[in-house]
Amino acid sequence: MTKVLISLDPKLLERLDEEAAQRRLSRSALIAELALRGLGDQVGPGARPDVQDALRQIDALFEDLPDTGDSTEWIRAERDAH
Repeated sequence: MTKVLISLDPKLLERLDEEAAQRRLSRSALIAELALRGLGDQVGPGARPDVQDALRQIDALFEDLPDTGDSTEWIRAERDAH
């Protein structure tokens, strides 16, 4: 891991520290996450290759099934019928 020295406005640093504390992250981890998102990279569990592989396997289970509509609409219709 490479260390860098950056200059930040004190109020911005305070906001970063508050956000990091809420998320239970280090300041460095939060800044790294924000930088990755700003650069368009995936972050979070879905960025892990093993998670992406698992999601592809789940998608493969359903790829041969016909698209029969929006499941949210089905749930609403069922709920409203009772």
